Amino acid sequence: MVIDNIDLTINCGEKVGIIGANGSGKSTMLKLISGILQPTTGTVRVKGAIAPLIELGAGFDTELTVIDNIILYGVMLGYSQLEMRSRAKDILEFAELETYASIPVKGLSSGMTARLGFAIATDVTPNILILDEVLSVGDISFKNKCSQRMKDFWQDDVTILLVSHSMDMICENCHKVIWMEQGRIKMIGQTQDVINQYLECVDPTGMSSSLPQVNQ
Repeated sequence: MVIDNIDLTINCGEKVGIIGANGSGKSTMLKLISGILQPTTGTVRVKGAIAPLIELGAGFDTELTVIDNIILYGVMLGYSQLEMRSRAKDILEFAELETYASIPVKGLSSGMTARLGFAIATDVTPNILILDEVLSVGDISFKNKCSQRMKDFWQDDVTILLVSHSMDMICENCHKVIWMEQGRIKMIGQTQDVINQYLECVDPTGMSSSLPQVNQ
């Protein structure tokens, strides 16, 4: 998806939801922010360490073991090998992968890979955490753990960009929402306002209008 005419500033500590139909440019914008893609025109300026969870397995060396990938991912975020080794046990426990530490990442299922990525990225506490639908992977128990950890981040100065088709997830975690459409920002503002407008557009019957109130 080509995105065009994006003029956006996200401040430190903001929790921002990004919504829109498939192909609207959400993931492309996150890849530009993460440095995975480079803009052909314009400039992207980012201050701080980013932990992007945009694609399952992104950033992992599938030939290396789970434990080696934990260390590698952390080093890429600016942490020492020694510190990452000390964190590895907690990361494996959170991801529920204790028995897979010595197995190459290519031997993990997509769900396991997503759990591993989320566990590492949220254990090391980056300045900017980017989540693209990764919280939709896993069973109810793991989703609850993810939600609780997100609540912990809510109290910190971590900047979070959350892409999700779950309006409940966006409402529960974000105070600000960006609505993408055909590669452009259609609307940006307070969560409830933007989601209400979005649902009126995509669901004029009102079948999806029952939403939780935004956390304050």
